[in-house]
Amino acid sequence: MLAKRIIPCLDVDNGRVKKGVNFVNLVDVGSPVEIAREYEAQGADELVFLDITATNEKRKTLVDVVEAVSKEVFMPLTVGGGISSLEDMEALLQAGADKISLNSAAVAHPILIKEGAEKFGSQCIVVAIDAKYQADTGIYKVYTHGGKVATDYELVAWAKKVVSLGAGELLVTIMDADGTKNGFAIPAYQALGQAVQVPMIASGGAGNIQDFVDVFKETSVTGALAASVFHFGQLTVDDVKEALAAEGIAVRRI
Repeated sequence: MLAKRIIPCLDVDNGRVKKGVNFVNLVDVGSPVEIAREYEAQGADELVFLDITATNEKRKTLVDVVEAVSKEVFMPLTVGGGISSLEDMEALLQAGADKISLNSAAVAHPILIKEGAEKFGSQCIVVAIDAKYQADTGIYKVYTHGGKVATDYELVAWAKKVVSLGAGELLVTIMDADGTKNGFAIPAYQALGQAVQVPMIASGGAGNIQDFVDVFKETSVTGALAASVFHFGQLTVDDVKEALAAEGIAVRRI
């Protein structure tokens, strides 16, 4: 049985880690290098690094920050935000990223997924999807630009499309749950698990240890991402892994 992954997320704005609720009201959390070092000590399996304002500000991801983080930690690093070309991907990979996360650029230029997978390998291309539940239609609609711009895509249909283009992994954030600590959006991940076969990371809503247990027991996700509960010291990565192991869920312990 493959070990489930616990993945802290560093949302970075102007070189500092930030965290908000439902993608707004951001507060400063600290230095990405120092926080990354702490998470590695706690036994995090991977780290996701998202430059959350790069796309809206029409600038590139902070390659120097990625390089600084990669020099301090040895766990896999996924980087996203403001990536719009193969050259951007290559620069980040050379700076120390292990995987590239595409979100807004994937919607604007889906061919970029295919080109990236062909050049760097599917395992290197993660498509991040931000989706929000639409009460009037009962579907999850995909959003871009840090959750600010609605698209015409429905979550499951978009997931199928990006996988067909070569995405090797999905990072799915349900915006309604983000930062609320009310639990992961289980139904969304159940629907996705029936539709696609690639590894998938659940993101948005982790508030306590039981939330992690539930998402792994009730869905096929291979990783669970969280920020607030880790950044503000409510839980440690090892707290979560200890509880998962006690529930018979395979995890990697340090």
